[in-house]
Amino acid sequence: MTLIKTRFPAWDNLSDFFDDDWLKARMTRPEWTPAVNVIEHDNNYEIEVAAPGLKKEDFNVEVENGVLTITGKAREEDEERRKHYTRREFNMRSFSHSFTLPQDVVHDDVAAKYEEGILRLMLKRTERKLPPKKKVLIK
Repeated sequence: MTLIKTRFPAWDNLSDFFDDDWLKARMTRPEWTPAVNVIEHDNNYEIEVAAPGLKKEDFNVEVENGVLTITGKAREEDEERRKHYTRREFNMRSFSHSFTLPQDVVHDDVAAKYEEGILRLMLKRTERKLPPKKKVLIK
């Protein structure tokens, strides 16, 4: 008796569709991370987050324990109806970005504005007060 390896051409196309590179690109895709600029001015810091297509309701900005956290979440939907089929697609994307705030930032005075795809945060600065230098004794 002889074993014969059978090939089905349809399986070849299917295996190409699920090629390792194709799967890796879709399964290990990193979260969406918008570009961020941090600008230091004399009286404040300005943070710009490039997030076009979102609405101001899609953002959450919090300051807690000296850390500023900006999160965003968007959902996009597309639906096409034809006589014999309906195609419906959706995409969800989110990001989170945290910054450890310098000592000269007034945590209670953070302003945010979303305009033309850019979220701008203004963080007011105070006069920088460095903690006093203290020598640590070694026992």
